[in-house]
Formats: sequence, structure tokens, C-alpha cells
Amino acid sequence: MSCEAGYSRAMRLGSVVVLVWLLIGVAATYQRHYFQQNNDSCAKAGTVVVTVLAGPLNYLGANPKVHDCKLPQPSK
Repeated sequence: MSCEAGYSRAMRLGSVVVLVWLLIGVAATYQRHYFQQNNDSCAKAGTVVVTVLAGPLNYLGANPKVHDCKLPQPSK
């Protein structure tokens, strides 16, 4: 097997691992009903994002939440 073939296989495996990780995070947000709630604040949207990024850690006890989120205001 050439070095390029091993690199290509590793990249595919890494891509699959990242995809599965994120899909598990989406499943956790769905189970917590985050998509059914009105996500009209930065904190609620941030909580959805960090939950998806935490992936399988959600099932190991992680419950990430964003409590305070301040967006920059447009200049006058």
C-alpha cells in the first residue's frame, strides 16, 4: 500500500468519525426538544450549537448551556 492510499483512507475514516460525532449531537438536541422551542435568543441558539458540538459527550453527562450571550450592537 502506498503512502497516498494510507493517507486517503485515514482522511475518509476521519471524515466518517466527525460526521457520526455531529449526528449524535443532533440526536441529543432533538431528544432535549431544542428544535421545537423558539430559538429567538443568542443564548438558546448557542446552547443548540454547543450541544451538537459536544456530540457523544452529551450521553456521558455533559449538558452544555449558554446562559449569557452578548452580540455586538451596530454602530450609530
